[in-house]
Amino acid sequence: MDITIKPIITERATKLSEKRNCYTFRVSPDANKYQIKALVEDIYGVKVKSVNTAVMRGKNKSRWTKSGLLKGKTARWKKAYVTVADGQSIEFFSNI
Repeated sequence: MDITIKPIITERATKLSEKRNCYTFRVSPDANKYQIKALVEDIYGVKVKSVNTAVMRGKNKSRWTKSGLLKGKTARWKKAYVTVADGQSIEFFSNI
């Protein structure tokens, strides 16, 4: 099983990282907290204090086409809130 992890860079996620030292990631839906913790510690070289996860529901979408109204749904996905130990941080844009 291959786990993917991608940081979420939004205003809300940035405020969380500044106030609580908590970083937000989009992860594979089948990943558990222990796998997410090990992957973040391995990739970013930080000590993870806790991991909270949330499954984001798929949204209903519709659009008009020549053949009529098409209705569908986006895929659901998992979000992980990773709290890092005090004094440590994750730099997403350090290699630019």
